[in-house]
This record gives sequence, C-alpha cells and structure tokens, in this order.
Amino acid sequence: MFKLKKRQVKKEKPPVLYNVLENYTDHDPPGNVMVCAMTEAENLSLHAQVLSESYDIPLESLESLLTEGGVYIFPQEGLLVTKGAFVCKVDPHGKDPKQTWVLDVEQFASAEQVRSGYGISLEEAVERVFYRGLPQELQDRLKKPNLGLDYSKIESSVASAGDIQYIDFRKDWSPHFKRKCVMPDGQLIETSGLDDFAELHNITVAEARNLLDHGGTLELKDRGVLACQIINGQPSVARFNARQFTKAKGLQREKNLHLLDALSEVAYKDPVLMRTLRRAESS
Repeated sequence: MFKLKKRQVKKEKPPVLYNVLENYTDHDPPGNVMVCAMTEAENLSLHAQVLSESYDIPLESLESLLTEGGVYIFPQEGLLVTKGAFVCKVDPHGKDPKQTWVLDVEQFASAEQVRSGYGISLEEAVERVFYRGLPQELQDRLKKPNLGLDYSKIESSVASAGDIQYIDFRKDWSPHFKRKCVMPDGQLIETSGLDDFAELHNITVAEARNLLDHGGTLELKDRGVLACQIINGQPSVARFNARQFTKAKGLQREKNLHLLDALSEVAYKDPVLMRTLRRAESS
C-alpha cells in the first residue's frame, strides 16, 4: 500500500501594520517619536483597532478619523487633564501619505494659542505645533516622497509594495518597538507593549495602562512596587523589591517625602543597582 502525503496547510500570515520603522526617540521632546510607516495597502480595520487600543479611543471614532482625517480631543478624566489630542491628517488629493500623531497637553495648549492668534483652523494649528517640534532631519525628509528612502537599498519586500501609504508617529508602548524598565538589581529589561509589560510584572493590562498613562506607584504581589514618572510626556519605569520598598516607606515617614522621591533616594544609595545601571549605560 502507498501512503498518501497530506499537503501541509500553510499557516496564515499575520497581518502587518508597519514595514518601515525609524527611531527618533533620542531627540529632545516633544519630537522624540518613532516613525512607523507602511508601504502596503492599508488594512483600515486592523489599523483602527491597534490605534484604538493604543490610545483608548472608540473604534468608531478611529475608523472615521482614518477615513476623513480630523482631530480627536481626549476627554478630561477626573480633575486633571492628562492628554491632549489625537490627530489624523489625510491628503484629499491622495498624493501625500496619511499621517497620525498625538499631541500632549502642553502641545495642545500651544495649538489652541496658535489657532486663536493666527485665526486658523484647529487642524492647521495642530500641524504647525507638531511639525515644528520634530527633528530637523525628519522635517526635511517629510518634504520628500517616501521620506527620501532609496528604494534600491531597502528590503525588496518593502520596496516592491510601492509608495508609503501612511505614517504613525508613535511614543506609546507598542509591540513594534521596545521600552526599558529598571529592575531591582539595576538590569534594564525590554518590553514591547502593554501586554508584555503586564505579563513581566504579573499585573493586569488595565493596571499597566493606568500606571503608564498617569504615573505613580503600583504595589505588587511579591510586596515590591512599580514606580512610574512621566517625564516630558514619556513614562519612565523602575521596579523595586520588597526590601527596597520597605526602606523607601521608612524614608517617606522619616523625612516626610513623596513616595516617588523616597524610592529615588533608595535607588541612588543602592550600590549594586547603581553599579549595574552605570555598566548598562556605558555599554
């Protein structure tokens, strides 16, 4: 008897959101962005879903913005305004790639001043404020077709797809690039998105999102703590073990310090943590 070989079922290729990634996060804020672009045809539903989850914007609103362009002003949460606006710029003639970005609170306030001072629309004002904060190199490249990329030197699968269809200027914790968290021993551990960050620290995605959006501290099941400071609109995260956390709470009571300041003092006085951090930074 002959055995018939079964044809292997090809695994479905996961949808791609970006195939061009360029890192400008070392630039001074607010232009410290990640350029995430796509040369293939836009998968509107996937694009809207990912941005909706990233920025906590209703999916219907995101789909409308990605279709027509416009500005979404984040609603005020509690007594503090912690977010500005999400912007989608769509060229009505279809010549330039679609672009999306987020303005922080200070940028959005500047845009309101520009709008009223020059008597222009909010859409034009948010563009002016955003672009002027970008690195000069990136500003120049945005004036060129396809960011001035040499298609003869980039990956063939990217080049063969054609022109850049859209660009997302991102700063959030995205699966498409990594952020670092300082661990109790000074190691810098990279995570690539809210799910990855939450799994690493054994917390829920909702807890992770709240911490990274608003800063502060989050006590952990191992009696340690996560501390997050929002610096120039960007979350900076460190984890402390139970011993370090206990010492910080003692300093907080003794010196009447804010808990974040007490944790910082503990970190600076921890020789193992600081030695490992200096070694990581030098390398």
